[in-house]
Amino acid sequence: MLKEFKNFIMSGNVIDFAVAVILAGAVGLMVNGFVNDIVMPVVGHFAGGMDFASLKYVLSPAELAADGAVVKAENAVRWGAWINTIINLIIVGFVLFMIVKAYNKTKKPVEAAAPAGPSQEDLLAEIRDLLKK
Repeated sequence: MLKEFKNFIMSGNVIDFAVAVILAGAVGLMVNGFVNDIVMPVVGHFAGGMDFASLKYVLSPAELAADGAVVKAENAVRWGAWINTIINLIIVGFVLFMIVKAYNKTKKPVEAAAPAGPSQEDLLAEIRDLLKK
């Protein structure tokens, strides 16, 4: 059983999948950084200087003690962070679309199968006719 597991883990599909998951995590971090550090500040600038990540609808404000310590955390719907996530999704979708499109261009077109010759019955009929002569 251990040998079967080793063969399964070492098969090409599992290794390829593991590499893909690790790369996807790295690409996700890169896209998050791109959106949060480059795209959203530009969008915020053109939207009047607002920071989308901080936009929220407060359901219940935080309660503070006399010394300033948080007794009860704020409960809020962070819809600005959700907008950032949607922009992340759009960018990732576009990048994947471009990668797949480029990959499809590199693939060689599949050659048409060679035309099929006469069927076995046709060959046998031809042999029969030749034998009759």
